[in-house]
Amino acid sequence: MNEEQLKDLVVAALEDVKGIDIQVLDVRQLTDMTDYMIVASGSSGRQIKALVDNVVLKCKEAGRRPLGVEGERSSEWMLVDMEDVVVHVMLPTTRDFYQLEKLWDAEISTPSPTESEA
Repeated sequence: MNEEQLKDLVVAALEDVKGIDIQVLDVRQLTDMTDYMIVASGSSGRQIKALVDNVVLKCKEAGRRPLGVEGERSSEWMLVDMEDVVVHVMLPTTRDFYQLEKLWDAEISTPSPTESEA
């Protein structure tokens, strides 16, 4: 599975659990740490946990184990490190405060339903 397929798998996993405002940041030209950062919001700590659990489950089913999952204690902001793709799932207030999309100043795309189904 290449990084594009992994990105699409993660987006689909987030959409399955009704992730809010899913944004894909292409950071390949900005860092060698990862290729894509995916930022999404959840309406509650419980939904954030469900979103992250679904991402991890779908990736494991596809043969990709995460390098790490952070933030499980607070569920205000959780991170899944899939090496080529890093996933941030936050409460809307936390996301608004940190503004990762602006911090990285990367090309942002909002996946259309057809992109994630392909």
